[in-house]
Amino acid sequence: MPVLHGLVLTGGHSMRMGEDKALIAYGDGPQVLATWQRLMPSVQECFVSLRADQREEPVRNALPALVDAVDGIGAAAGLLAAHAARPEAAWLVVACDLPLLQPSTLAALVRARDGRHAAIAYRCEEDGQPEPLCAVWEPAALQALARESGSGRHGLRNALALVATLLLAAPADGSLRNINTPQERADLALRPPPLEKGD
Repeated sequence: MPVLHGLVLTGGHSMRMGEDKALIAYGDGPQVLATWQRLMPSVQECFVSLRADQREEPVRNALPALVDAVDGIGAAAGLLAAHAARPEAAWLVVACDLPLLQPSTLAALVRARDGRHAAIAYRCEEDGQPEPLCAVWEPAALQALARESGSGRHGLRNALALVATLLLAAPADGSLRNINTPQERADLALRPPPLEKGD
């Protein structure tokens, strides 16, 4: 199977939060760094994706980075930059706003790779659709995204609908709970549970 790299998506504008979500600390350092460290054991190389105007931000600047070539197309920009940099590779893609993410959540995605599916994702509990921002994107899925984006369609779920995507049951531990607003951050309260040991 293709080599697996990791990508932490940090190029959003954090409009709803009102501050850079990647730099918020939930007890284990800025989210971009904490997420990068959780990804590292599962992949050969790990990168953060960022906009061109974020290159000088110190926390991101300390990590291997891939710069979006296109602005204004959301998370697709990060995935397309990764695919352009390593077109033969698969990518374990994770958003930077998942402070409860557990190593077992990532490990299950990696274990599920079988050479037959173009993507491995969790099924969202709310609507049953794939969660594209904590998923394995094989080269075929990224090629589909590139084709769709070339036609002006940048939705990640749309791309996954065009390829064989294996859907896993959503983890019950809250790993996929994303924190997008000050209220959601307040609701999270003090800090997430400690990371699992041995994963």
